[in-house]
Amino acid sequence: MSDIPLESALVPPAPQLLAAMARRRSVPPAALSAPAPSHEQLRHMLALALRVPDHGLREPWRFVVIDGEARAELGRGLAPLYRVANPQMDEAKREKFAGIMERLFLASPMAVVVISRPDRNCAIPVFEQELSAGAVCMNLLHAAQASGFGAMWVTGWAATNPAAATLIGAREGEKIAGIVHLGTAASVPPERPRPDAEALTSFWTPSI
Repeated sequence: MSDIPLESALVPPAPQLLAAMARRRSVPPAALSAPAPSHEQLRHMLALALRVPDHGLREPWRFVVIDGEARAELGRGLAPLYRVANPQMDEAKREKFAGIMERLFLASPMAVVVISRPDRNCAIPVFEQELSAGAVCMNLLHAAQASGFGAMWVTGWAATNPAAATLIGAREGEKIAGIVHLGTAASVPPERPRPDAEALTSFWTPSI
């Protein structure tokens, strides 16, 4: 899928990449508008997203792209599933969240669903394969920003409810690792406080 040449086995410094990582911000779907990535831009972004650690070369992930009229059609299918899954909920509250499900994919001009599909018949731990799918989601966020687009990785009810995940495209034995909304950022949220890496880091030392 990728046509990016590998010019050298050496890894040169990439200060621009480091700067882009330092600036990375999630852009909420409500702040994403058209245009979405073109099919060619999307193809390139997905090829970059797949450059992740993949122990055993199992390729334990795949994509489902939702754009155009499919966004509304999928929402019309998710809303009744939400009602069926929550029969005991207060009706007004249930209808409110069913409406959110109906509009879920209309919030942005495009979404890429990253499906985790671990191979359970190999020696590679399933958890490790699922982590690889998570790395695909993160790589896609970086590829979107580097391509001039905004993006946000979400999950929620539509990703975790079995019937909803099946409607979106997950098959038996698969899970939705993330729904990545894509579009042109109308605005970017201000920087927020970030964790203190030093406070979260320790160096292993042998027990005495």
